[in-house]
Amino acid sequence: MPRTSRVVLPNHPHHIIQRGHNRQVVFVSDKDYNYYLENLKEWKYTLGCKIYAYCLMTNHIHLIVDPGKKIENLSLLMKRVSGRQTRYVNKLEKRSGTLWEGRYKSSPINKNEYLLACCRYVELNPVRAAIVNEPEKYKWSSYRYKVGMEDHYWLDLDQSYMDLGLTKKEREARYKEWVKDAIPDGECELIRKAVLRGQLTGSHRFVEDVAEKIGRRIKFQGQGRPKKK
Repeated sequence: MPRTSRVVLPNHPHHIIQRGHNRQVVFVSDKDYNYYLENLKEWKYTLGCKIYAYCLMTNHIHLIVDPGKKIENLSLLMKRVSGRQTRYVNKLEKRSGTLWEGRYKSSPINKNEYLLACCRYVELNPVRAAIVNEPEKYKWSSYRYKVGMEDHYWLDLDQSYMDLGLTKKEREARYKEWVKDAIPDGECELIRKAVLRGQLTGSHRFVEDVAEKIGRRIKFQGQGRPKKK
């Protein structure tokens, strides 16, 4: 059965998931995680992409990436970073073959509706997996940077995050409070299904607008915007 072509949009963030081949372990030591992040940083700058969030789990990764004007930069970024990690692990373990599943999953995000929610979804992954009980206790995600615990100068801060406060301290405090606040019903399921199915993360209007721009019908599985409190 032929694969459906991936929807990639210029100047839009995309939620990406890539898993280890047969769900095998990808990251074992701190050096493994750091090597991936160093390559992610290098290719972000080389290709002019933006990285809004990340979470590296033992056997898969979550990223929020904006490819900029050139949509091909999304696949180039993933190809370069994943390829280097494969060669690095193969050399360490004196093995050959693939490290990752053949195709990463991605979902374009409506930045005004869901970007901040997708960042929260990504950064709470270790909590949902019961690895830690608080997101700040997990060192391999972008959360610690956004609440002022680490200095990742290469990460990008989206406008929704910047609107949380007038000062850096205020934004960090409000983001921490927001991430730990109650999540609207259905938000996690909508985000999860969108990326696993390769659909858009956004409202029905967003899906219709994108379909009109690219001249292609897009399936919609959602419930509109997250409810405001």
